Amino acid sequence: MAVGVQEQVRAALAAADAETASPEERAEMLMEIAVGLQLKPKSSEELLVAVELYDRALALCPPAQDLLAARIRARKATALQAQPETGSGSLEKARESLLEAIPVIRAHGTPEELAEAEMNLGLVLQSLAGAGKARITDAISAYQRALRTFDRSRFPKEYAILQNNLATAFLSIPFTDERAKMREALAVQAFEDGLKVVSLIDHPAEYAMLQNNLGNALQYASSSHTVENNVRALEAYDEALKVRTRETMPVEYANTIANKANCLWNLPDDLGDPAAGNRRNLATAARLYVEAREIFNGTGDAEKARIVAEAIDQIEREALSLVRPNGGSGPINGHHHEGDQAQ
Repeated sequence: MAVGVQEQVRAALAAADAETASPEERAEMLMEIAVGLQLKPKSSEELLVAVELYDRALALCPPAQDLLAARIRARKATALQAQPETGSGSLEKARESLLEAIPVIRAHGTPEELAEAEMNLGLVLQSLAGAGKARITDAISAYQRALRTFDRSRFPKEYAILQNNLATAFLSIPFTDERAKMREALAVQAFEDGLKVVSLIDHPAEYAMLQNNLGNALQYASSSHTVENNVRALEAYDEALKVRTRETMPVEYANTIANKANCLWNLPDDLGDPAAGNRRNLATAARLYVEAREIFNGTGDAEKARIVAEAIDQIEREALSLVRPNGGSGPINGHHHEGDQAQ
């Protein structure tokens, strides 16, 4: 554990043992230090320490302090949710913690606290749904409950994030019924609604996330307007790249240029003459894929590097044969999950 973290933990434990503070005050001190560890964790160990501090805080919390205990549980859930793991154990513990906290926060907390807890519950449920351990419809319901408070006028940032997460939830439902196209349309609408309340200047990260995910939704929509959708998708990716630069956000930048490359791969050079082919767009796509692979290799994301490398091989074969296969790979997403998800 880093020296700074050790010092924080020692201070937290000393505060918790101080006889001059009440049990309630000691529990609050532990919770605040745990929250601080979570803000910019340098390792998963710091998140584990945060969970331990939340547990100590809960043990100290007096039985009569229901709301404080619920707040600690809600924060503990976010630390569990952020744990990197191959299974779903931490996410299941996070769900349990939130389900225990939410009724108390609903009865005694503020509307904003409740909406935040519901939003985090939606994220946990959406992740668990991907592992077959929750229903995606329950995640959608949690996001919709959060929107009762996080509306577009008072909470534009939270509203935009919820619209993003709703959209990615809609798109994660398998396309096996007649309502699939309706869900695609709802997802595009949700991304666009989110973009109405955030701006490039005031909310750059959320703006770029929404634009990237809108591009993906448009690019992979099952529509008869494929070319038009791809043109709109390119515009969205270019908007995202106004924020996502290689210097400041290398991973997000690589995600977006890989998505843009796939879009170009499926777009003719001359929209007025599709039969003329897309040799120029193929060359641009290849350059973008090569750059994305370099970044993914540099950040240790072997899976994304592998996906991009396969796309490069396909493009090279296609360029040699000048025969267009059913090319294209899937979207490269940031998360959060299914599209860039946010919390």
